[in-house]
Amino acid sequence: MPQQTPSRVSPSDQPARQHSRRSILKFGSLAGAGLIFAPVLANCAGPKSATSTSTGGAAAAGGALSIVLNRNLVSLDNKLNQYDAAVTVQRAVREALTRIGDKLTPELVLAESFEQTKPTVWTVKLRDDIHYSDKSKVTVEDVETALKLYFEVKAGYVASQFPEQPTFTKVDDRTFTLTTKNPVVSLNSLMSNILITPAKDNKPEELGTGLGTGPFTIASADSGTGTYRLVRNANYWGTPAKLEEVNVSYQEEEGARVIAITSGQTDVIDTITPESAASLKTNSDIDVIETPGTRLIHLFYNFRKPASSPLANPKVREALSYAIDHQSLIKALMNGQVTSAEGVVPTTLAGFAKTGDYVYDAAKAKQMLADNGAAGLKVRIIWEDSEFAGASRVLEAVSQMFAAVGVTAELKMIPKGGEINAWRRGEAGDWDILANGYGNQTGLALTNLQGQYGGTAEKEKTRDTYHGFVFPDITALLDQAAAESDEAKRTDLLKQAQEKIWAQWPAVWAWTPNNVLAKRKRVQSLNLRATNSYDLAAVTVSG
Repeated sequence: MPQQTPSRVSPSDQPARQHSRRSILKFGSLAGAGLIFAPVLANCAGPKSATSTSTGGAAAAGGALSIVLNRNLVSLDNKLNQYDAAVTVQRAVREALTRIGDKLTPELVLAESFEQTKPTVWTVKLRDDIHYSDKSKVTVEDVETALKLYFEVKAGYVASQFPEQPTFTKVDDRTFTLTTKNPVVSLNSLMSNILITPAKDNKPEELGTGLGTGPFTIASADSGTGTYRLVRNANYWGTPAKLEEVNVSYQEEEGARVIAITSGQTDVIDTITPESAASLKTNSDIDVIETPGTRLIHLFYNFRKPASSPLANPKVREALSYAIDHQSLIKALMNGQVTSAEGVVPTTLAGFAKTGDYVYDAAKAKQMLADNGAAGLKVRIIWEDSEFAGASRVLEAVSQMFAAVGVTAELKMIPKGGEINAWRRGEAGDWDILANGYGNQTGLALTNLQGQYGGTAEKEKTRDTYHGFVFPDITALLDQAAAESDEAKRTDLLKQAQEKIWAQWPAVWAWTPNNVLAKRKRVQSLNLRATNSYDLAAVTVSG
């Protein structure tokens, strides 16, 4: 069990199966800053105008880059799908009012200014030099439509992170206000996830093509195969991209991706297992980049279970956590490239509070299960293929650890491109534990906390909570924190909320992986951020 500690400042289905095969872990041999809510954003780092003297008229370097992702990039829009690596490509085409920079703080992009002019009102002014790739102007109406459609899309990932939908009011052709019922002190960070598209072309769904304001345009796109060709935007309003062309594809087999980069067929691959990373480090033509991450991966419980289910009992959920020998998993299957969670959000996020540590104690797990009438428990664990590096091996090991305390685990992998969202919402079938990653693109703990743990009964009516996690007292604390302008008070509210979440035992185990990316040495100026993304426009290639 996590020990309480003082606080301190994430085509066809594989058949379901019960695992009786030999364990891949041998238990005998395998014997763990304050919030940044800037009230004003003006004149800070961001793309420079192409005519700005600060750019010096620097010429683009040219060349082509090839990227092979581990998951199908089904869209160049992020309304529903924003796994970390996708952000790099999506934001090369479409931009937002702000972005989260290298220091995990908001910076201006399409906005000239973004100011909290009243406790519940933010006033935003668009830059006067921004335009789409066809040179059409970005309008206030485009922003209004984009924001509205993020909230209209079913099972929207981004919208769930907002404590409420802001009311949009146009002031003039470049200025508008965003008004909320309660103060939302992180609105400038949250709006970094709202990508802007011409209003007439925008829809409440993922967009595979279309215009954007970014440094690249879409030359060709096939969402079915996850293949895209981007070319430099000759009309970009900011500093031109260095690269002339970017080719994006995906390959679910890691071995094939490793061969592609070692043979020179591709330049960049992401989300690789520890074994592959160790092997690639020995190749003189390849660099392996590792950075601390903001992504939380957890084995999250289904909180939509009826009261009669053993998993509706937090003591049973707690008991199962004792069955996981996470240190052995980290050492044997993850090569030390992950860190066991010390709370309900990653330690890298502003506002994180330590609430405890996961502890392995199989005897205690058995006893607690028996004491709470859950001896002989059966559970179904689901996950999407390649949700995280080495997912199948890790979950097979977890099933063996469960077996050691008398729990039978059925593993069900949902294939890439499958109906994982329908499974999450309980529409495709029942499940007990979901192995799931939750990325963070704002640098704020509050974003994760609102998105995962700020569910309401109203949201649950449409299955728009995070797997049924609805606890009104926790939601109330998070809403208070989101509205609190005093940093010390806000930090205390977040700490209280995180302690209450931890007490519900929402996950069997959770961890934060390092970001791991491999590139050929000919690729330069690739700065991998903690958010597991990078500025594609800054990348160069030689040879």
